[in-house]
Amino acid sequence: MPAGAAGAAHPDPGRVAVSRSRRLTVDPIACDGRGLCAELLPERVRLDDWGYPIIDPRPLPPALLGPARQAVVACPMLALRLRAVIEEPAARE
Repeated sequence: MPAGAAGAAHPDPGRVAVSRSRRLTVDPIACDGRGLCAELLPERVRLDDWGYPIIDPRPLPPALLGPARQAVVACPMLALRLRAVIEEPAARE
């Protein structure tokens, strides 16, 4: 047995790997349309004609997690949330 192999985990062929990512969401009731989120995260937030955010529904790439967290913390109405998204791989045929 090679050094370091003792105690090494063996993948379980019956288990399916899932990845966790984050998605930005807005509580439309709490939001009052100040637009700070769009200023802090223009890559994923745009404003409608009345100044309310329209959030890109795709999961956030790792590079945008920091700015997204800053936008959530900075929201004066606490209307932004980062939600965990569980993505399961496509089924094999």
